[in-house]
Amino acid sequence: MVLEYLSQAFSIVFTPYGFIALTFAVFLGLIFGMLPGLTATMAVALLTGLTYSFDGPLAVMVLLGVYIGAISGGCQSAILLNIPGTPASAATAVDGFPLARQGKGGLAIFVANMSSFSGTIISVLMLIMFTPLLTSAALKFNSHEMFLLSVFGVVICGNLTSGGRPVKGWIAGFVGLLISQVGRDTVGSFARFTFGNMNLTGGISLLPVMIGLFGFPEIVASFSAAKRQLVQSQKFSAKEGFSIYRRNWFNVIRSSVLGAVMGAIPGVGEDTGGWLSYWAQKKSAKNPEMYGKGCIDGVVSAEAGNNAAVGGAIIPVLSLAIPGSAPAAVLLAAFWMHGYRPGPLLMTDTPEFLYYVIVFMVVSSILMWFLASNMSKLSVRILQIDQRILMPTIFISSVIGAFVVNNRIFDVKLMFVFGLIGVAMNYMKYPSAPFLLGVILGNMADENLRRALILYDGSIMPFFTRPISIFFIIFILALMLPQFAFFRKLTAPLKQVFSRKKNT
Repeated sequence: MVLEYLSQAFSIVFTPYGFIALTFAVFLGLIFGMLPGLTATMAVALLTGLTYSFDGPLAVMVLLGVYIGAISGGCQSAILLNIPGTPASAATAVDGFPLARQGKGGLAIFVANMSSFSGTIISVLMLIMFTPLLTSAALKFNSHEMFLLSVFGVVICGNLTSGGRPVKGWIAGFVGLLISQVGRDTVGSFARFTFGNMNLTGGISLLPVMIGLFGFPEIVASFSAAKRQLVQSQKFSAKEGFSIYRRNWFNVIRSSVLGAVMGAIPGVGEDTGGWLSYWAQKKSAKNPEMYGKGCIDGVVSAEAGNNAAVGGAIIPVLSLAIPGSAPAAVLLAAFWMHGYRPGPLLMTDTPEFLYYVIVFMVVSSILMWFLASNMSKLSVRILQIDQRILMPTIFISSVIGAFVVNNRIFDVKLMFVFGLIGVAMNYMKYPSAPFLLGVILGNMADENLRRALILYDGSIMPFFTRPISIFFIIFILALMLPQFAFFRKLTAPLKQVFSRKKNT
C-alpha cells in the first residue's frame, strides 16, 4: 500500500500541469521570502484562496511548495541587505551580511541554499520516523514550559547578537517583550497601553517592526561617507561551496534536528528554530569570537534550522491538528478546506495523505534549491549597485511592504517609529534581533504565564516542580548569571580549586 500511495503522489507531481504549478509555487514563495514585508504566512494565505478550485492533492502540493520557498527565500535579502525577508531569516543575517560586505555574498547564498535544502529533507525524514515521539514531547509542554521557552529564546538571541555585551541583547529582547503587550490581551480581551488609539487595539503588527528595525539603519548608513564604496561580489566555485558544506555535515544534522524539534512545539516557529541552531553551533565552535563577523558556519546552522522547522511544524498539524507555526496554521485551514482532516484519525481516514505530504515536500525542496541557486546569480548583483541609488528603492519597497499587510497608513507610521528606534539602537550598539524576537514571542509568553498562574491560583511553585520547567530555569540562569560581576566573584574560589586539581 505504501508504494501505491507514493506512486500516486509522484504521478500528481510529474504531470505537466502539476509540475508547472509546483515550480510556479516554489518560485512565488522565494519571491515572497526575498521581499521584506511579504511573509511565508501571507504567501500561503494568498495561494489558499487561489487553490480553491484545485483538486485536493494538487492544492496541498502547491501550498507546501510556496511554504518551503518562502522560508528559504528570506536568506537572500538577509545576506545581501541585512534586511531579513522573513522573521525566520533574522539569524542568517548575523553572519550572512558581514560575508556580503567581504564580497562573499554569492558564496553565502549558495551555502545557505544547500543548508535550506538539507534542513527540509532531514525534517521530512524526522516527520516519517519520529512523528509519534516528537508529538508526545510537544504535548508535555504546558503553559509553564511555553512561557520559559519564550524567555529562553530571547536570552539566547541576546547572547548571540550582542557582540560580547549580552546585557544589551537582553535589554533589547525584554523591551521587545514589553512592546508586544500593546493591544488586547488574549486571555481577558482587555485593551492595554493603547492610550485610546483604536489602531493599537489589535496590537503592533510584526512587519512594520521588522522592516523599521532592520531596514532603516541600513538606509541611513548607506548615505554615510564610510559606506559609499561599492561592494564587489567575488566569484566562487561550486566546489568551494560543497567543501564548506562537507565540513559542516554535523552542523547541518544537529541544526536540522533542533529546528525540527522547535517546529514541532506548537507556537514556537521557524525563527526560534534558526536561533537555537545558531546558538548550538556557536557554543560548540572552536572560534566563537568569529561569529557575527562573517563566519559561514553560522549561516549554515541558521538556514538548516529554520527550514527544518517547516517539516517540524507539520508534524503536530498531521498528528494532532495543532499548527506548529503561523504558516502551518494557514496550511491547516487549507487542508480542511480541501477535505482532509488532520488529527489522530488521519491514518485511518486518509492514509495516503501523509505520503503525499512527504513526496511533495521532497520535490519542492529540490526545486527550491535549483531555483534559488539560479536566482542568486542575479540577486547578488544588488551589491554592485551604488547604495545611494539602491537604498531609496529599498525604502520605497519597505513602505509598500508595511502598508500591504493590513492596508493601513498607520502601519507605515509604525514603521517610521520603529525605524527611528532601530537607528538609535544601532548607534548605541544595541542589537535589533532580540528586540524583534521579543515582539514575536511576547504574546506567547504573556498568554502562557497568565494561564499558568490562573490554573494554579497564582502559585509559582509549579515552575519549580515540573521537570521541563526546572531544565529551562537552570539553562536560563546558566546563560545569564556568568555575565554578572557578583556571580563571577562568588564562583572565583571554585574555579581556582578546579584549576589546581587540573594542574596536579
